[in-house]
Amino acid sequence: MVAGAMMSVSHVYIGSRSVEAFVREPGSSLATDVPSSRCSGGLRLPSTSRVALSSRAALSGGSKFSCLLRGGRNGAAGMKGAAMGITCAAATSTVDLNARRPEVETAIDESIGNCISETHLNDTIPALGPKIRGKVRDIYEAGDYMVLVTTDRQSAFDRVLASVPFKGQVLNQTSVWWFNNTKHITDNAVVSAPDPNVTIAKKCTVFPVEFVVRGFMTGSTSTSLWTVYNQGVRNYCGNDLVEGMKKNEKLEANIITPTTKAADHDVPISGAEIVEQGLMSKEDYEEVKNKALALFKFGQEVALKHGLLLVDTKYEFGKTSDGTIVLIDEVHTPDSSRYWIAASYEERHRQGLEPENIDKEFLRLWFKSKCDPYNDKVLPEAPKELVAELSWRYIVLYETITGNKFMLPETKEPLHDRIARNVQDTLQRLL
Repeated sequence: MVAGAMMSVSHVYIGSRSVEAFVREPGSSLATDVPSSRCSGGLRLPSTSRVALSSRAALSGGSKFSCLLRGGRNGAAGMKGAAMGITCAAATSTVDLNARRPEVETAIDESIGNCISETHLNDTIPALGPKIRGKVRDIYEAGDYMVLVTTDRQSAFDRVLASVPFKGQVLNQTSVWWFNNTKHITDNAVVSAPDPNVTIAKKCTVFPVEFVVRGFMTGSTSTSLWTVYNQGVRNYCGNDLVEGMKKNEKLEANIITPTTKAADHDVPISGAEIVEQGLMSKEDYEEVKNKALALFKFGQEVALKHGLLLVDTKYEFGKTSDGTIVLIDEVHTPDSSRYWIAASYEERHRQGLEPENIDKEFLRLWFKSKCDPYNDKVLPEAPKELVAELSWRYIVLYETITGNKFMLPETKEPLHDRIARNVQDTLQRLL
């Protein structure tokens, strides 16, 4: 799909109760579906399709519907929430992912105990240097290139919580799609994606800062915007926050809350502090900040066309040997981003309910309800049903955003063997 091309809107939801108010059969009027007092303005989108996420249940496809989303509030410049209307036109086409496709469900269940959690490519590929183990990715140097293997490890709270079937493939292929569709905003370091779990990138000097961009007052981690706001903080990473905001409320303007890339946890920092501490030059910081905001705005537009709200995300950048600033790591994946269901957001927010999400937030909330994930040395094991649900949600998000069907492995070849073979074949051509 070419960036900027007209795409159908997807209505993605979990369950049906909160969404049924938005369902409209052919011939019914908008006034009978949504009170007229809520039908103000907004962006009219071309068409819509529907993808359900009801727990391990069949998806039904195709009802035409109308929906209205408004978020935000009035407040100080830069952080006040403005009413945002989104009017979805009646569907002219539908997308039916045929619910929980049996072959996908079976593959998920069979793979729960056989995820790709660790790699040892340097044991069999002489061109690779020692492994650098990140929270999710295993990284190897190879001459002027970096080989990034996205594993199935699930990270949150600055630690690994579980291994999720096909997660690595979803993350890698989602990122590749976004890398290909954001070249009009920024260069990236990608050279090749020789395997569903692998990206080979140009070696560059990585800025020691993660650029977190936020569009909503939300979050559950210790560095999230809502957590610090609820503790009384009114200036966060250089952004002034107005009084009276509620959890999950939309910000009028997207903001950047950078963090330093510390070894064991992320540390919030302002743009001024980044420059003062010599982490980046002022010129580089301003360029990256503008790129990050532009990427997020574009990501929100694409997500909205598919019935999703891109709530927040993080970006990482580096500089190549010729001085070019490039986007690296991952883009708008369900690991690095928070996605909510657009159609049900307003009503659930009005009722004080958490938004329906299609990312790893529900897994975060489960661990927070069972333990102290920051301080407990031993964490409970995530239930298999929860892991399977997360795998399914990641696959649905990939298919919804990209329009591509998620392809299961075609052979029974062990994942590690397949990855090693594809990496070695590609490096022989590159080196």
